[in-house]
Amino acid sequence: MLILFTLIIVLLIVADLFLFHRGSREISIKEALLTSGVWIGLALLFNIGIYYNLGKEPALNFLAGYLIEKMLSIDNLFVFVILFQYFHTPKQYQHKVLFWGIIGAIAMRGVMIFVGLALVERFEWIIYVFGAFLVYTGIKMALPEEPAAVKKSKMFQWLEKWIPVTPNYHGSQFFVRQSKKWLATPLFIALVAVELTDFVFAIDSIPAVIAITQDPFIVYTSNIFAILGLRSLFFALSGILKLFHFLNYGLAIILTFVGIKMLIHSWYEVPTLISLLVISITLTISILASIVWPKK
Repeated sequence: MLILFTLIIVLLIVADLFLFHRGSREISIKEALLTSGVWIGLALLFNIGIYYNLGKEPALNFLAGYLIEKMLSIDNLFVFVILFQYFHTPKQYQHKVLFWGIIGAIAMRGVMIFVGLALVERFEWIIYVFGAFLVYTGIKMALPEEPAAVKKSKMFQWLEKWIPVTPNYHGSQFFVRQSKKWLATPLFIALVAVELTDFVFAIDSIPAVIAITQDPFIVYTSNIFAILGLRSLFFALSGILKLFHFLNYGLAIILTFVGIKMLIHSWYEVPTLISLLVISITLTISILASIVWPKK
């Protein structure tokens, strides 16, 4: 079932690139909002399908996992904005970078999810490690922190040192042949940076969904549906992300909550409906607070 699901998803995003977004062009906010709405609608339809085929509890688990992943993925968008600014990536090529980034993320997260679930099944104590890590991440996220300069990142120093790169972009190409040698373009380096960024965020987000449920199908599908609309959401919200300055505090509360849920699961199993309410209310309050008390 998971293989069939993955094949259908890959076909959908390939159709999205080659049928609806052919050629290199800048994505308008209207088009981005429409596409994002389509992906969200597909996720909700899939959730209804889970309800009728698997029952109420799996459906609630999927919705809770989807909401957590969707909101945590917004943090990715902040980083993507910085990455594209750093690499001076033309707007008409950003869609291609994010498209291939999503393809890579589907494969990478699939491996990480099943490794994580296998560890929990074989070494039950590791769920406490995941829980403690989420609590630590939540507390750290709530603390004020200066954004790190991209140029100082060891990741980018390593990329620039080991991967020969052309000084300029060559259209939408990832590689070009010059002087009988293949060289990467800055567009490919931007793609590698996006993939590495998603890997770092997955370390936080996957344990958060495992805290909701350990059903491989629900964990994987909620995770994939959450990142599917990330590309469209980037173009729709990249200009207004800075307005949601209280969102980090909401995410910090959610991560801390699911971490505590993991730590106490041996003594008390928090009902999924309670988890869903906590997640929904926290996100709603953090977004509304950002609008009511805008950052000066």
